[in-house]
Amino acid sequence: MAIANQRCDRCHGETYSTIMSMFNTELLCDSCKKEERARPDYHEAVEADCAAIRAGNYNFPGIGLKKEGK
Repeated sequence: MAIANQRCDRCHGETYSTIMSMFNTELLCDSCKKEERARPDYHEAVEADCAAIRAGNYNFPGIGLKKEGK
């Protein structure tokens, strides 16, 4: 039996795996990542991350997570 040994930094729920947020350095569960991908500013965060990597910044902290609608 597999045991969830991680917690999502955003919802704090237990999870078997995490993935990094595009907005900041939070580690997210699948559900929170799905919600993040649906945000209208997600493309902006992805583009900023890609630009940072192209410039050689492999430790880009993200553009920050703003409240939706602001």
